[in-house]
Amino acid sequence: MAESLKTRIGSLELKNPILSASGTFGYGQEVESFVDPSIYGGIVGKSISLEPRKGNPLPRTWETASGMLNSIGLQNPGIDAFISDPAYLPRMSAYDTRIVVNLVGDTIDEYVEMARRLDAESAVDALELNISCPNCPLGGMEFGIEAEATRRLVEAVRENFSRAIIAKLTPNVTDVIPIAQAAASGGADALSLVNTYVGMAVEWRQRRPRLGGITGGLSGPAIKPLALRLVWLVAQNCDVPVIGIGGIMNTDDVLEFIVAGASAVQIGTVQFVRPRVAVDILDGMKAALEETGAGSIADLVGTLETSGEAITVRQAGSEEEVEDAAGTS
Repeated sequence: MAESLKTRIGSLELKNPILSASGTFGYGQEVESFVDPSIYGGIVGKSISLEPRKGNPLPRTWETASGMLNSIGLQNPGIDAFISDPAYLPRMSAYDTRIVVNLVGDTIDEYVEMARRLDAESAVDALELNISCPNCPLGGMEFGIEAEATRRLVEAVRENFSRAIIAKLTPNVTDVIPIAQAAASGGADALSLVNTYVGMAVEWRQRRPRLGGITGGLSGPAIKPLALRLVWLVAQNCDVPVIGIGGIMNTDDVLEFIVAGASAVQIGTVQFVRPRVAVDILDGMKAALEETGAGSIADLVGTLETSGEAITVRQAGSEEEVEDAAGTS
């Protein structure tokens, strides 16, 4: 049964399709008392920048209906400490799973410098380029909201990193498809989406925002229908694997993303309330394969039936146009 859970993200083979989402899992040590990080197909560490970052002012989180807002601001120790400090990459390398380093930068040169240094670290199996964070003053979404900027960044990193590259895309754009296609043409092996949606909360009596950074990123079950739609759209329009993220709470949620076109998923906010959730999800996936008679997870990827005819999908402004193979609308 273990073989049936294997999945492939470009050149990267995962023992199962469940990864931890960046920012919700620390670097692994934080969850060791709850769950063995090695059960995941891969762990994605908290974003790393070239220089250390202190993050945003407090308060940094606020619970919402069916989710949460965060405005952490990418606090991290910087690339030097990440590589050398025993609490970070050296500890992560001891886990029996794929190690994905999430990178954030203010310039292409910063991404390139970090990619070049991490290419020399054999423990690093893949990079995830954070071009979609909505709650930091510099870096973050700037590279992920315009297709050509996305392509240039991914292409530059591709020239300096020899293993798998994942581009993490933002949902906070009018049309994600050209950006996804640009990332793929720049050399991304896979696309992960979605990052959080920009939102805010206020205390009207005090006339103050709930977050120190004023706005933050909305995650959790509230965004799952939105994320599922974008995963489906991108999977229909790009030839590279998609990693689905957004509001996943259980096995059924995972399988919804998979039949919509995701080859793997990342689980995030749920880990704050159920840190052992991956154990339950993996058990459920094994049972689901037996129930459906599918030989492997790969047999379910992209099997969503939307009509009797082949379709192509594109976004036009705020509307979707769905055309059949004959071109009628």
